[in-house]
Amino acid sequence: MKNRLKVLRAEHNLTQQSLAEAVEVSRQTINAIEKEKFDPSLNTAFKMSRVFQTTIEKFFFYEK
Repeated sequence: MKNRLKVLRAEHNLTQQSLAEAVEVSRQTINAIEKEKFDPSLNTAFKMSRVFQTTIEKFFFYEK
């Protein structure tokens, strides 16, 4: 799954660590998601959408 997580994180002046704390995962998990090596759980994706105050579709998308 593709994502715009790094861009949104920068727009909101968040570090990987601060985002990780906000969504209750490790910094390494955020790094893996940003590098598209790991897809987040639905629960984590919803937590991120609340942090960024947007819908999940705005930062995660499927591309063949």
